[in-house]
Amino acid sequence: MQQRHTDRGLYFHELATTCKNYFIPYIQKWHNVDAETAVLEIGCGEGGNLLPFAEIGCSTTGVDIAARRIKEAQHFFNACKAEGKFIAEDIFKLKDLENSYDLIICHDVIEHIDDKDLFMSKIGNYLKADGVVFMSFPAWQMPFGGHQQISKNKILSHLPFVHLLPTSFYKALIKLFGEDEGNTKELLAIKRTGITIERFEKIINHTNLSIKHRELWFINPHYKTKFGLTPRKLPRLFSNIPYFRNYLTSSCFYILSR
Repeated sequence: MQQRHTDRGLYFHELATTCKNYFIPYIQKWHNVDAETAVLEIGCGEGGNLLPFAEIGCSTTGVDIAARRIKEAQHFFNACKAEGKFIAEDIFKLKDLENSYDLIICHDVIEHIDDKDLFMSKIGNYLKADGVVFMSFPAWQMPFGGHQQISKNKILSHLPFVHLLPTSFYKALIKLFGEDEGNTKELLAIKRTGITIERFEKIINHTNLSIKHRELWFINPHYKTKFGLTPRKLPRLFSNIPYFRNYLTSSCFYILSR
């Protein structure tokens, strides 16, 4: 397990750096971001992605079902003297927020959702008519698409592609490396809920959203902050090959509109 998974302050600031340097510039190609922008992050965790927006002067709202993460977000924002509203709740119970946002962020969340069709069919309801969604997630088959980096065992946390093993073998491997019940449950859950590029785009075709742009990354921009690696987009030759591209895509960026 990496330090950022136990030091949430470090994780908060890493996300803020990546958002400022990569997410916002990408979003600004498709939607203006300024002090008038109302931003909602679904699955905001500690709120790191929202800090750069708050610093610009945007009205920021973070929603996460985990109350502990919301408390951390409030703490980190207070420490940074930033303004933001944070709510511990299932977003779809907050009907009063519908049609309220210029921009919705959903970063590394969809791969954890069980009912992706239902989630994507409702997310657009929170946008203003001309608003957009920034969606990002790792392709399931990429080397660490199983989030095995959260493993406490250093060997398991550095083993690529092991999440692609049949479930029974994968579960036995996790047990062999001595992972606790909590990590075992989380690793098996992401194996159940991981998503491919093709499945995501098929889901979008059955919602009130459309894809304005897609950017596939061979080296995830967040790896610049985490590991000092230079971000690299997936070459167009590979990004246009269905299924195979999932093995090479460490992060998928999408701009969606109603």
